[in-house]
This record gives sequence, C-alpha cells and structure tokens, in this order.
Amino acid sequence: MRTSYLCAPAKQIFHLVYVKKPSSRTVRVLSVRDMTQKGSDMIYLDHAATTPVAPQVCNAMAPYYSGNFGNASTPYEIGVKSRAAIERARQTIADTLQVQPSEIYFTSGGTESDNWALKATMEAYRRKGNHLITTAIEHHAIGNMCNDLLKKGIEVTILPTNRDGQISPEQLERAIRKDTVLISVMCANNEIGTLQNMEALGNVAARHGVLFHTDAVQAYGQIPIDIKAWKVHMLSASSHKFYGPKGCGFLYIKKGTQPDSLIHGGGQERGKRAGTENVPGIVGMARAAQLCYETMEETIKRETYLRDHMMKQLCEEIPGAFVVGSMTQRLPGNINLCIPGVEASNLVLLLDEAGICVSAGSACSSADAKPSHVLKAVGLTDAQAYACIRMTLGRHTNAAQLQYTVRTLKHLVKMLKKG
Repeated sequence: MRTSYLCAPAKQIFHLVYVKKPSSRTVRVLSVRDMTQKGSDMIYLDHAATTPVAPQVCNAMAPYYSGNFGNASTPYEIGVKSRAAIERARQTIADTLQVQPSEIYFTSGGTESDNWALKATMEAYRRKGNHLITTAIEHHAIGNMCNDLLKKGIEVTILPTNRDGQISPEQLERAIRKDTVLISVMCANNEIGTLQNMEALGNVAARHGVLFHTDAVQAYGQIPIDIKAWKVHMLSASSHKFYGPKGCGFLYIKKGTQPDSLIHGGGQERGKRAGTENVPGIVGMARAAQLCYETMEETIKRETYLRDHMMKQLCEEIPGAFVVGSMTQRLPGNINLCIPGVEASNLVLLLDEAGICVSAGSACSSADAKPSHVLKAVGLTDAQAYACIRMTLGRHTNAAQLQYTVRTLKHLVKMLKKG
C-alpha cells in the first residue's frame, strides 16, 4: 500500500510504503522517500528530550574551545578571561531569576543538580530531621535518589497526585512533620507537562519552615519562574532543554541554605562543587537562557495556540484518543496523547520512518520495559500507559508540520488497528 502526503514546509511529497509481514499482524514502514531530493526534512517533536543548540549559542561558545581555552583557576591572561566569562554567565543566569549571582552554582546538568539538592541537603540538615517529601511523578533523578536515601535511613513520603498530575497545598501540609527537612516538587512534569501551583505549595513550606526544592528542568526557559513568590530554596535546571549545550546545568541555592558538597576535589564554585569548569558549556547555557527569556512571552503564546489546536484535532479525529494531564495547567508545547489499542513503541518507530520524531514517555526511561511511573501515578492502566506518545513542540515547530503529523498519525493508527 502506498500513500502520499504533502509536507507543506518543504513543499515535498513523502511516500510511506507499508508491508504486512506474512507471519504476523505487524504493520511496518519500509521506507520514506522524498520525491524532490535525497532524504527528507525531519519534523522534530521531542523537545522535552533535548533541543538543538541555537546558532547564536554555538557562536558564543566557539572562542572558548580554542583561543580562550584557559582553565578558569589559572592566574594568567587566558585563564582570567575564562574566569570572567564564567562570572558574566553567572550574572546572566541570575538576572533571569532575579537572584544574586552568588546563588547560582554551575553543574553538569539537571540530574547532578537534583542529586545535589536532595542528598547534600539531607546530609547537612540531619540534626534537624530525617524526613523528605516528594511526589509520585518526579523525574528519575529525584525518584532514584530518594530510593538511595531510603537505604541510608532517610524517611521519604511520596505524595500521590490527582488525574491531572497535581498535588494540593492541603495534601502537602498534612504530610509535613516536625522532622521534615526538605520538600522537592517538580514545577513542570517532563512527560505530561502538568504545572504545579508552586506559589501555594511554597507558602505551605515557608509556613512550616521547611526547605523547598523544585526540579525546573522542563520549566526554566519555557515559562516564567518567580523565585520569591514560589519561596524556593533550591532550583535545578539543565542547559540542553532550552537550546543550550548538553552536559551543563545549574543549581540555584538561596543564600543561607547550606547543603553539603556533592562532588569533592578542588575549590571551584566557591568550594561547593569541585571540578574544572566547563567554560564553553557555561557560556553557551547563559546565551541560550538570554535568548529564551527575550522571546518567552511570544513563544508561550505561539506554542500554546499550536498545542491546543493539535490536541483538539487529535482527540476529534482519532477514535478513542485522549490527552493525559491538565488541559490548561500544562507546559505550552506539551502534548501527551493516549491512543488505546495501539502500542506506542511501534507508533514511535513508524513515525520515525515518516520523518517525525516523538517519544513514548520520557526519553530518560524509554528503554525501560515497565509502564511509565508518571502515567501510572495519574491513574492510567498498564495498557493505557503503553499506548501513550509524547509530542513536545519547539521554537521552530510550525502549523504545517503539525498538520502533516496529524494526518500521518491518523493513517498509522488506522493501519495498526487493522493489522
């Protein structure tokens, strides 16, 4: 069977060739051919997994790979230049959050920042208490760290969420004990895009004098963050989620909060985080952050419009399909779609053959045979969890690409269900 689709952005026709295996009911895409040139224009809808590095970011990083390659801890000129570049980047990041530069600590990414916030804080405040509160839909960087802390004698309360993936202030308040040291709640979920009411949760933590951390890896650079209103003591972010380089991130630590060091060695990052600084990565991350915050309002409006239109189309045109997570309190570019009766892993491969990149759950756990803990936490059955795909829009996503994706999805779902 051969079906042609017009991909408007590239003015190209793609041929999807399907073959039914004689020994099974599996439908497989054999090839995707471009009528006008070799290859095809990829439609990338997995920005929650990672983002392309912006050209301006590459340009900002380039000098620190060659001419200005100095170690920032050295006293001679190229080392001093590297140190100055790091401090300018620290100021830029601090400005986006309206905090002090001394409250920004550079790390290797979101996982390290999350680990640092939990492990080092629980160790540093052990005399105050032995209890940590988190939620059932956190990233594995939080969840697996909590498992490790449990082995070390830390008591962990995991709060269940509602169907949208949210917890309530009342629920959090009931979980707080006299020995509660830390609350860690991700402000935006990486799989279903749900946003928490961070201001209300922060008020609860502050009222009880409990430290408050948020995993903002999916939120920073995507939505406004109000450190003061949220009353957070620590915030994690990762550069490659907002068009910066991989292998770089930061942890905001409010002045007066004193987690121990996680990585020991030299005296980098004011003695808190050892290791020779990734100067190009830090410079690139700051430039990426700057670009995101300059265009954030416009980007949110555009992505929200595209998201809402696509969600409506998908639910109307694919029988039985439904969106997982909050329909309103969610990241602008996030669509998590459940298509009952279809294996998401098969659909992801077929879409890839059609030049469309999506994911089945989080990219960090896509190789895991178990159903997503996030989807299970919001009440989906195993079968429903295995039938969910995540599509996340970015700054270069356009309406024509999404129209092509909807048409392709409809056709593939029909083929798979017939299979």
